[in-house]
Amino acid sequence: MSNSLGRLFTITTFGESHGRCVGVVIDGCPSGLAISEEDVQADMDQRRPGSGPASTTRSEADRVEAISGVYAGHTTGAPICMLVWNRDVDSSQYIKNRFLPRPGHADFTAYTKYGGFNDFRGGGQFSGRTTAAFVMAGAIARKVLAVVGVEVLAHTVAIGGIRAQPGAPGQVRAASETSPLRCADPVAAEKMLEAIEQARAGGDSLGGVIEGLALNVPAGLGEPVFDTLEGDLAKAMFAIPAVKGVEFGSGFSAADKRGSENNDPFAIADGRIVTLTNNAGGILGGIATGMPVVVRVAVKPTPSISREQDTVDMQKMAPATLATGGRHDACIVPRAVPVVEAMMAVTLCDFALRAGIIPEVIT
Repeated sequence: MSNSLGRLFTITTFGESHGRCVGVVIDGCPSGLAISEEDVQADMDQRRPGSGPASTTRSEADRVEAISGVYAGHTTGAPICMLVWNRDVDSSQYIKNRFLPRPGHADFTAYTKYGGFNDFRGGGQFSGRTTAAFVMAGAIARKVLAVVGVEVLAHTVAIGGIRAQPGAPGQVRAASETSPLRCADPVAAEKMLEAIEQARAGGDSLGGVIEGLALNVPAGLGEPVFDTLEGDLAKAMFAIPAVKGVEFGSGFSAADKRGSENNDPFAIADGRIVTLTNNAGGILGGIATGMPVVVRVAVKPTPSISREQDTVDMQKMAPATLATGGRHDACIVPRAVPVVEAMMAVTLCDFALRAGIIPEVIT
């Protein structure tokens, strides 16, 4: 089992979907960083469900509590422990269907790995609920990265096959505040909302694609050959429940291009080396080029749907059917946007500390 991520900026998550709380311990954060529960709360509020057709009816306040590592508005250098309490919990459907694994969920694999002793309620530690811990850690990481001018953004670029037009960083920032889908293209966002409503009405769900952007990343971050920047970023992204694909820059479309089309020509601008295009997604040889780091993740449709599906009874070893009850998002993509930002920030913060560009004491 492994519940920790990172070498110098290390996060360890704890808690389950229907347990008492969900939280994170962050070790390695420099002392002196100005931080408050309100700073973290701002990021946490971004992942809370909205009121639109995409969202679950489970409504947790998710008030952040900093238990240790912060004193008088600054980090102390000791491990930071933060948590949110689970208040709005209804386990009845999960107890009723204890031995009926939900298609698309980790019920069967968790039951097998842990011999049935795992907390199955709400999916336990495999629930999207646990990403609250990721976002809390990401809020700290973003504050650390800001010390060296690194900014991390993310936005929805596709839902249900509907694709948004590319957006500039300013549009992406605005989308996090104004768009319920965190999409920088309002025309596409309207079509996405309609598609989500249709899927929900039919007892179904939709997936999509989220793009993460890291701006002002110093050239040279990365630890080849095994701790490559994109390798660790991909690992962090795949820790997010429902992520089934990760690509950088031109990604899989590079397989259809010629080298002359996919290569990024070098140039000099304002006294530094840049590339004229960014098909590499800001990473070459596992090392940051200094251009924006661009990662896209494919998020599968929410597997909890009200349509009847085939499954088995693990106790009776017999075929069964299941229509998932409870409270679920028809599309989890919008709520996963701040989670992608968080995991990107956590990974980049770890690499920045490993490169020695962030001091141990921030003043």
